[in-house]
Amino acid sequence: MLRRLYEWTMRLAEHPRSEWALAGVSFAESSFFPIPPDVILAPMIMANRSKTRRYCIICTISSAIGGIFGYLIGMFLMDTVGQWIIDLYGLQNSFAIAQEKFNQLGWLMVFLGGGFTPLPYKVITILSGITQLNFLVFVLVGTFARATRFLITCSVLYWLGPKAKDIIEKRLGLAFIAIVVIVVGGLYLAKYVLH
Repeated sequence: MLRRLYEWTMRLAEHPRSEWALAGVSFAESSFFPIPPDVILAPMIMANRSKTRRYCIICTISSAIGGIFGYLIGMFLMDTVGQWIIDLYGLQNSFAIAQEKFNQLGWLMVFLGGGFTPLPYKVITILSGITQLNFLVFVLVGTFARATRFLITCSVLYWLGPKAKDIIEKRLGLAFIAIVVIVVGGLYLAKYVLH
């Protein structure tokens, strides 16, 4: 199954509309979608290294816009989506304290969650809206964090070049397990930080 999924993403990377797919996944991942854009980004860079900078820009812009959408979900859908997140992280009794804590460290949470921890960025964007973190701070810090994150990812993939494909193909199962561990670890870390 993993092999078929990998082959599908490799075919998608060479599709004429692959950049639109990359933009769509980058947007969705920042607000509600569980799969990171790296799943499409890595094969696209492996298929066409000369467009690495372009792919990095697409991911950054789409992710920043998706983050704003996540913020708006948190701000305007507090009673539905927001409440679900509060329940998911067990914050029903301590939401006011968690909100204050989040807003005190909000810029740092957005920066770290946006680029440098396994915290799912969608959780950060929605919580930023729920707690009404300063919007300008959210946009500027979030965009910088996402740009840095994608720049690092793209640079590593560009530098590895064809070796990246060999590494991924030889260790496909291990790569999948690592992604699952990062996502689950990020969810657990988000719950721990907000308590």
